[in-house]
Amino acid sequence: MKIAIINGPNLNLLGRREPGIYGSLSFEEYMEQLKKAYPKVAFSYSQSNVEGEIVGLIQEAGEWADGILLNAAAYTHTSVAIGDAVAAVRVPVAEVHISNVYARESFRHESRIGPHCQGVVAGFGLDGYRLALEGLRQILESKGPQ
Repeated sequence: MKIAIINGPNLNLLGRREPGIYGSLSFEEYMEQLKKAYPKVAFSYSQSNVEGEIVGLIQEAGEWADGILLNAAAYTHTSVAIGDAVAAVRVPVAEVHISNVYARESFRHESRIGPHCQGVVAGFGLDGYRLALEGLRQILESKGPQ
């Protein structure tokens, strides 16, 4: 199984950025844990602070990945372009948020991406990526070989 993980703006600062909200682990450190827990999954990880680059990453992953874990960060609430890219790919996409966006500022309560995703995981810290991966695995395994 090939899974693309795509992170949006400021997530390159995990481990240093607001540790009370986002924790003290960098995403690279978390990726090592995820790879050890899922040795049969081929992971690709990308992060960008640029909206258009995220659109390109989604489109590219849609060509080779079996599924995408997407944390578009603040672009979740503003980017029609990223939402359109998710709608355009033929692989399942799970929206992931480290914090519980519904317990934060009201502008974070709306997602322009979620309506195009298989599901949304929010508020479980970095473990949300694992939870979303489990959801995608169930979807992909139920479809059988393509």
